[in-house]
This record gives sequence, C-alpha cells and structure tokens, in this order.
Amino acid sequence: MLRRLIAFLKTAWLAEQHFHTRWLIVGLFAVIFVLDFSTPPPYALGFLYTKPILLASSRLSRSATVKVTVIATGLTLLNVFIPKAEWHNFATVVNRLLMALALVVTGWLSERNLRHEEAIARHKAQLQAQEQLASTREDFVSTLTHDLKTPLLGAIETLNSLQQEKYGAVTAAQQKVFSTIARSHENSLGLIETLLDVYRNDTEGVRLKMAPVKLVDLAEEAIATVSGLASKRRVDVSLSFGESNARSLWVNGDALQLLRVFTNLLTNAINNCPRGGKVEIVFESDSNYQVVKILDNGRGITPDELPRLFERFYQGHSDRQFVGSGLGLYLTRQIIEAHDGTVWGKNRFSSQDTTQRSQRGASFGFRLPVHQRSSQP
Repeated sequence: MLRRLIAFLKTAWLAEQHFHTRWLIVGLFAVIFVLDFSTPPPYALGFLYTKPILLASSRLSRSATVKVTVIATGLTLLNVFIPKAEWHNFATVVNRLLMALALVVTGWLSERNLRHEEAIARHKAQLQAQEQLASTREDFVSTLTHDLKTPLLGAIETLNSLQQEKYGAVTAAQQKVFSTIARSHENSLGLIETLLDVYRNDTEGVRLKMAPVKLVDLAEEAIATVSGLASKRRVDVSLSFGESNARSLWVNGDALQLLRVFTNLLTNAINNCPRGGKVEIVFESDSNYQVVKILDNGRGITPDELPRLFERFYQGHSDRQFVGSGLGLYLTRQIIEAHDGTVWGKNRFSSQDTTQRSQRGASFGFRLPVHQRSSQP
C-alpha cells in the first residue's frame, strides 16, 4: 500500500512538473515571438528558440521536443513573410534558413544527447546490479563455506581425539574406521576451501605474495603432501631434471599458491594412475622459462575432453579412473595465469611416429617466466 502511494505521489509530481514546463515553454515562445516579429527581419532573434527546445528535451518527451523544434523552425521562417515580405531579399532568406537549420540541429543534438544519457544511466544501473550480484554471491559463498567448515573441523578434531584414545581404548578395527572417516572429512574440507578460493579469485583476482621461489623445493613438499595417497594407490612418484640444473630452477612467484598447483596436478595424476603405476615430475628450462611436466601412465584423455580440461566444474566423461569436483584444474589455471604463465594438458605417446605410436598416459604441465637468479651460478 505504501509503495503504491509513493508511486502515485511521484507520478503526480512528475505530471505537475511537466505542466509547469509546458507553460514555461509557451511563455518563452510568446516573448521570443514578440521580440522577433517586432524587429526588422535582418535582425534575426530566432536563435532564442534554442532555449525552449533544450528545455523540452531535458524535461519532456521526445515527441514534445520534436513538436517544439518544428514550431520554432516554422516561426523563424515565417518572419520572412510577416509582418513584411522579405522573401525577395537574398541575404535575409539565407540568414533565416541558416537559423532554421541551426534550430533543427539543436533539437537533433539535444535528442541525441538525451539518448546517450539514458544509455549511460542504463549501463551504470547494469554495472551496479552486477556489482551487487557479485557481492551477494561472494557473501553467500563465504557464509556457506564457513557454515560447512565449522562442523567438519569439529568432527575432525573429535575423530583425532578418539584415535588418540582420549575417551577410552580403541580397537584396531575402530582405528581404521576413524581414519577413513577423518580422511573423508579432510577431503570435504579441502573441497570447500578450493570452492571458496575459486570464487574469490573470480571476483577479486588471485592474491599473490611474490618472492623468489625454487621449484624443486615446492615439488618435494608437494610429494610429501600426497605421499599418503600415493602409498595407498601404490603409485611411485619421482623427480627428473633432464638437462636442467636443479639449482637454477627459480621463478618469481607465490610459494603457497604454486605449492597448490603442484599438489593439484600430482593428486590428479596419482588418482588417474593404475595401481602400481608411476608419476614423474620433469623439469625443463631455457633462457626465458621454467617448464614443469607431470606425467602419468594412466588411460589418457579423450579428444573431446582436451579443450575443456581447465574449465570450472568440468569433470569429463573419459575412461580415466578418478572423477573430481572440476575445481582443482580450474584453480591451477587461475594461479598459473596470475603468474603470467601457461598451463596445459595432453596425451603421452610411446613413439613420435604418428602412424605407429600408442597412447601411454597423460601429461599436465605449466610454464613460468625465469627468475633472474636462475642465471646465477
């Protein structure tokens, strides 16, 4: 009811404003008409009609602006014939025609300016709506993840206490069950944190604390992080430096974020390896870039999946054994691109000969600009 009353009052106020504007325009026309027709035609005062044209453009409708422009143009030309015919005076006729043209241009430009202002207003409204939507989405995700993390953290702490026998003796079978539940909760917690990071990166960009980073140290730390998963799946993880020097593998980056890249790619490779398989981290370097490749001997990637590997929430439908959340590789791409690098995924083949080669796994890798320290001995 209150909204209807406010809308009615607003409509009434606008109607009253338009009413006053119309009478003001009529008054201006009357004054200008008297001044213009009481002076000799060579002394043209028709340029004063620009005022009611601009007034109509700013306060009235487009049709009203057109009508005011037509009337002003007609009165300007009429002065050639009334009160005294001056149509045979070439200079007077040209003067009046130019003034009429100027009035038409004024009306057209004022209308065009009004359209531009309306377009700008619509664009600003859209931007504000998008900003509000992004803010609402961020608040929703933050609240949701907080509400999900709190009970998970509590459950993990409780399970740890049970495993430590703080509430009494625990059998080996119970320890195994507790370990399974705790691992499941930790995986869920990691997924929630990844989801929050992905949305935050989308809205605010990736926050980086740049410093010289040695890639080998990050790789070794990531291997230690996924050692439990690798042991469970009986996958061997190794490092290979090829012709590169381990001491020169430096980049300028955020160590924590790059560690997540290593962990994500290693987890992906281990999960898609057969039991007893191998995952290899290969380092390559040149004068401008450091290249890291993570190779597995799983089933590879189907051609349909290759272009979409790093899309958000894309899980794929290939024969690869593990189906994740579709966020790990997307987060990896966000981090690498924030470091001005590139990331890719492709299949590995046993031979360079395209007619005889057979698929033997997948290769995920990234490339980062070399840190200046890399060239130092």
